[in-house]
Amino acid sequence: MKDSETFGVERGWGEKAVSWLNKQSGDRLEARLYGEIISTTNFGEFEMFSWVGDVQIARRLIQKVSKRFRIKVIEGGYKPRERTYGIEKSDYAMVRQGDRLIGNLHFTAPRIGGFWKLKSEARR
Repeated sequence: MKDSETFGVERGWGEKAVSWLNKQSGDRLEARLYGEIISTTNFGEFEMFSWVGDVQIARRLIQKVSKRFRIKVIEGGYKPRERTYGIEKSDYAMVRQGDRLIGNLHFTAPRIGGFWKLKSEARR
């Protein structure tokens, strides 16, 4: 996977977290906010961002952002195991706070255009 749009940081921390991510990664990763807010019942609101680069670097850095700023983050880009073809595309994400995994999210989006919408969430 070269890019993903299902990563997010706690609302109000978007600019600071994304600029820190870009400084820490050098030229191996480029992150940018795209102005979408996801609201969850159990975890609060998140500013979503997209990135282009290596998935392992992105996952490691998003955990560091959570520890550094003491905020909740969404670590996305987990695809379902079964290949289902339908009207919507599907993506799964984990909600983290520091080193702890505190929940899971399931996103859906239309195949052509449109933003990710939260379909379901679960606490750990």
